[in-house]
Amino acid sequence: MGYTCFDVTESDHIAHVVMNRPDSFNSMTVEFWQELPAIINEISDRGAARAIVLSSTGKHFTAGMDLGVFTNDNALTGDAEVEVGRARANLRMTVLHLQESFTALEKARMPVLAAVQGGCIGGGIDMVTAADMRYATQDAFFTIQEINIGMTADVGTLQRLPKLIPEGLAREFAYTGEKLSADRAYELGLVNRLYDDHASMVEGVLGIAATIAKKSPLAVMGTKRMINFGRDHSVQDGLEYIATWQTGMFQPGDMLESFAALSEKREPEFQDLAVVNRQL
Repeated sequence: MGYTCFDVTESDHIAHVVMNRPDSFNSMTVEFWQELPAIINEISDRGAARAIVLSSTGKHFTAGMDLGVFTNDNALTGDAEVEVGRARANLRMTVLHLQESFTALEKARMPVLAAVQGGCIGGGIDMVTAADMRYATQDAFFTIQEINIGMTADVGTLQRLPKLIPEGLAREFAYTGEKLSADRAYELGLVNRLYDDHASMVEGVLGIAATIAKKSPLAVMGTKRMINFGRDHSVQDGLEYIATWQTGMFQPGDMLESFAALSEKREPEFQDLAVVNRQL
């Protein structure tokens, strides 16, 4: 299937989702917000991929929200013919819809690895903070641009970034709109690894995804679910959840295959995740 804002390929259990509008700095158009969750949900539901790499093209990873979104069908500005309370209720629904576009990365059954070059601006931070891991080139930078244009970031940055770096520093970047350099992002733990250039980064991140893809997809799915759950719950809640999860999800097949592969000096072969049918 063809997309306006993305190229999607899948090989060796790795799905590679690439933003493909470099001349527009991969700004987030109306089509972007429709296509991204559809792509991620389809990959997750089909279950053949075991890791998703999200990368970009051109000088910058993304310039953030495209200005056209602010005027599309009056979704964000309101319709003069609609009573103000009703228009504002629709705005709330629009914001929740935009949030879900990035929450899809968090809900995906397999890990999402974001590879960032150049500027990761505004909505770009909302997006990559919803990914499992982030990687960057030496020239990358991150900017919470919303404060610089007179608005409060509303699609995930303010909720997720303080869970990834110290809260005081997240507040500083959110209040000032100053650039967070790749070196500083790495120092703070927002970025896992730095690369000299875009090509070596994509190659390196695909390599990390390949390592993940060799593991039991059910075990990786459970691991992702537990880490996400533990972020917003107590340790005891997390222990209760994993105990319940294991009661249903832990089966010996993948473990036995891992042991057999180790003894036979070969790579283990695991069954893909089962297809999810959203039509039911």
